[in-house]
Amino acid sequence: MRYKAIKYFAICALSFLPFSAFAQQQDEAAELKQFREAIDKTVDDYTEQFGLEVWQTFYVDSILTHDYEAMRQELKDMQAAKMSNADAYTRVQDKWYEQMYNSIQKVLDEEQWAKYLKSGAAREKKARDKRAAKRK
Repeated sequence: MRYKAIKYFAICALSFLPFSAFAQQQDEAAELKQFREAIDKTVDDYTEQFGLEVWQTFYVDSILTHDYEAMRQELKDMQAAKMSNADAYTRVQDKWYEQMYNSIQKVLDEEQWAKYLKSGAAREKKARDKRAAKRK
């Protein structure tokens, strides 16, 4: 009797695995869709706000897509490793935001760069630099 109960429980547990995996895939697909929409919105905002040319829009989109995905993956790996140090998460974000800041600077002309800095990038850069100095 006990063997039948264990076997029944195992069959029930295994039968729910596909549903769980399917739900997890849907969650991940929804997350990726939101992620892509957020990048698209940012690129559209930058294009309109800074008057980007087509080639600049392409580069900004490529930069944001690559760097945000790399940051997202690094944070996800840290979360999977069950890291609980908030400073470590902030350090990773700062690293990737600094990378984006430097990459975008190479794409924008002087006037666009000045607008970019005024839009909040200068304030964010100052905060990153302050955190970096505090860590040293």
